[in-house]
Amino acid sequence: MTVSRSILIVDDDELMRSFLSTILKEEGHRIEVAGNGKEGLAKLQATEFDLVITDLRMPDISGLDLMREGGKAKPDTKWIVITAFGSIGNAVEAVKAGASDYLTKPFHNPDELRHVISRVLREAEAERTISLLAEELGKQFPPVEMIFLGEKMQQVYRMVQEVAPTPATVLISGPSGTGKELVARVIHQLSPRQNKPFVAVHCAALAETLLESELFGHERGAFTGAVSTRKGRFELADNGSVFLDEVGEIAPSIQVKLLRVLQEREFERVGGMKSISVNVRVISATNKDLKIEVSSGRLREDLFYRLNVFPVRLPPLVERREAILALAEYFAKKFAAAFGKKIDSFTPSAKSALLEYGWPGNIRELQNVIERALILSSGKIDVLHLNLETPTGTPPAAEGLLKASERETIRKILSEVGGNRKRAAETLGISVRTLQYRIKEYGL
Repeated sequence: MTVSRSILIVDDDELMRSFLSTILKEEGHRIEVAGNGKEGLAKLQATEFDLVITDLRMPDISGLDLMREGGKAKPDTKWIVITAFGSIGNAVEAVKAGASDYLTKPFHNPDELRHVISRVLREAEAERTISLLAEELGKQFPPVEMIFLGEKMQQVYRMVQEVAPTPATVLISGPSGTGKELVARVIHQLSPRQNKPFVAVHCAALAETLLESELFGHERGAFTGAVSTRKGRFELADNGSVFLDEVGEIAPSIQVKLLRVLQEREFERVGGMKSISVNVRVISATNKDLKIEVSSGRLREDLFYRLNVFPVRLPPLVERREAILALAEYFAKKFAAAFGKKIDSFTPSAKSALLEYGWPGNIRELQNVIERALILSSGKIDVLHLNLETPTGTPPAAEGLLKASERETIRKILSEVGGNRKRAAETLGISVRTLQYRIKEYGL
């Protein structure tokens, strides 16, 4: 479903205004029109718009001047400029001045118009989300002292404090759910780049062709559907940090380009010939033994050494049991506030169960368990609310049976919901990401 956005159309051609307005209203957007640059500027100064679509050539104020003046009043507004086919140079100048994209007239295909507008609005929404996440960072994630609770994590914190001020490439390893991205964010926040972008890429979640475009961007016409030039994550993170999660999943063809970025801080967009230079700090993470990946030929040895300049290993939750109850209390308070519930504490039996459990999913699993328990409980969280069945020290044979049972349960639920991972995760009471890891682990 299309999200309704507020769009201003500025064009001295009444037929063009009507054409654009009709198409965008059909898409569910809120539309205002202006017949010239002065009228458009007045409306822009008086009202908030998500997007302005303006012709470049108008008699009073040109589209380029309108964009420059309007940008001063509303810097967050996105712009698309319209130009005649023979005046592409003017559109390029507008893009350099800050326009998100341009369209040439006459329009031969309304679908191209819809696609460009939809993409620009999606990117605007993504930027707003990133901005909100940055503002809410302290509320979204545990405080630093909670992340590094326990003796082993204190050792990790000392390493983080040493490496953060440097430009060194960091490789964070550890089991799934141990908080590798959180530690990467702490490194960024403690570095001189803290006020610059932190851009995360989850490499395992994207197909090879999509990942290459996501990392390095693409030029217009580079492949089917590439109707405009798009910056990749490395460009967006210039002067900041790029976090490559599950870096061991990157295909060999992309490993070559990544190695060049690490060595020379240069790359080309997909379909491009021009080398682009960036100043980025690379922090990567993996739950694999990358030395095994190198010996098996799945990971380039030279890339491994470039990634592994400063290795940091995160221990599993069972190796830092002194943190379990404190983290459980933290998550309980967090979800209680979010759900509007009042929770006093955990019963003694619940605390014992939390301490005895093996936590194969680590902190992520603990968070999911507490969230589900909080929904089921009232007043105190009891052992029955936790739904924990596997104590630490389960014999290997029994553990194998439990894993087989879990695999069969996941397979059955996925079948019942027609393969819908979101619904399956909700039914199982785990996150979609945890489900994806389980699907991959069990070969489903």
